[in-house]
Amino acid sequence: MEPDALTLRGVDAHYGRSHVLHGIDLTLRKGRLLALLGRNGAGKTTTMLTIAGLLKASAGQISTFGRQVENLSPEAIARSGIRLVPQGRRVFASLSVQENLIVAQQVRKVASPWSLERVYEMFPQLRQRHKQRAGTLSGGEQQMLVIGRALMGNPDVLLLDEPSEGLAPMIVHEVAASIAKLKAENLSIILVEQNFNLAMNLADDIVVLNTGHVVAADSVEAVRANPENVTRHLGVF
Repeated sequence: MEPDALTLRGVDAHYGRSHVLHGIDLTLRKGRLLALLGRNGAGKTTTMLTIAGLLKASAGQISTFGRQVENLSPEAIARSGIRLVPQGRRVFASLSVQENLIVAQQVRKVASPWSLERVYEMFPQLRQRHKQRAGTLSGGEQQMLVIGRALMGNPDVLLLDEPSEGLAPMIVHEVAASIAKLKAENLSIILVEQNFNLAMNLADDIVVLNTGHVVAADSVEAVRANPENVTRHLGVF
């Protein structure tokens, strides 16, 4: 039986003396999309940073396809196949679109390797602006660029932190369609998202955090059958 794409078992994390994650357990199965939900300050971004190694876990285990990574450097975790698309569309503003993509290129053995051409096929707007400085792109184009930049690392696991934040509804639809395509290619994805309906449309599984604790975890089908188990933790009605 093939190991799960990502597992967290009893993961704690601290900011200084502040205990912010408390025994986080979650499982991302291969080729699935797990939506990580919660109100502001619930610990969603902290969980993503901890998986990526940018914040060290103070307890617990993090594994990708059976290999423990919680003690590795962020660079080694990225080489293991985990790529984070951080909140806030952090492009290299002075570099061109194409330079942003090339700088993140990493050769890894994956079923369908990513190249400039494949990223441009996924996001045609980036092809049109490949010589343009990334800092001059629209918000939606910058979001496409940071996703494309992560794909150039040929990840097995993609961590998407609030990809729809601050985008116009039409652009949100385009980004959501791109995420659905990535999921269809068997990429394993964790999506942090404040847009509940968007998360429900894309996800296979739901995990809800509240003050650094997992308070709900189920399949999307089960959440649709009993939405109050999730919505009462989110303020969504």
